[in-house]
Amino acid sequence: MDNTNPGESHADRSSGWLLSMRWEKLLFAHWRTDAGALRKLLPASLELDTFDGEAWVGVVPFAMSNIRPRFLPGIPGASAFPELNVRTYVRGPGGPGVWFFSLDAASRLAVRVARVGFHLPYFDARMSCEESGSEIRYESRRIHRGSPSANFSATYRPVGPVFRSVRGSLEYWLTERYLLYSSDARGRLFRGLIRHAPWPLQPAEAEIQTNTMLDWLGLTPPDSPPLLYFSDRVDVHAWRIEAA
Repeated sequence: MDNTNPGESHADRSSGWLLSMRWEKLLFAHWRTDAGALRKLLPASLELDTFDGEAWVGVVPFAMSNIRPRFLPGIPGASAFPELNVRTYVRGPGGPGVWFFSLDAASRLAVRVARVGFHLPYFDARMSCEESGSEIRYESRRIHRGSPSANFSATYRPVGPVFRSVRGSLEYWLTERYLLYSSDARGRLFRGLIRHAPWPLQPAEAEIQTNTMLDWLGLTPPDSPPLLYFSDRVDVHAWRIEAA
């Protein structure tokens, strides 16, 4: 259950970050999921990470802004857009990290750059993220050519004060991850580091009207309500991917 994250120490030794960005109006929606079903979807080089023996899958809608490469201004069409990821938690050669089953985004340019440059399963989607007071109305419909359908719509909001997760807690294990893994068409494993301040989390509630983000993976979340946390924003630096 140890979730010591290597991201910051690795990043400090790196030659410099590649991208900076802001993640905003984020909802962590997590469900306990059958570990055997998740393991079948992972590369053999990665081990499924569990908390007290339980596996989790997350659906995470948010908005990205202020995206720019190091030493350059933002790129029109790829500097601000909604994004939605589906993820689970793994252990690999670099330590504990995140494995993304999908990342839907409302920027065709960003989708193609991420697919080629980071070997991540990004998909084109038609998306909206609208704020009304403390409430977020979020919709996503995948439109990527040749891809399976995957849609999400929800209204969510924070319902409690901001807190920082405590090392050893479930919320820390789910959110404080500074390493991602990806693989290319040849099955080679890569890892990428990110760095940001600890998540400013808040308890959340949500009305999820549509969620077929797991269907194409053959995963069915249990009938129990998801575990929900909201985060208003965090500023992020990301490093180049490297062979794991």
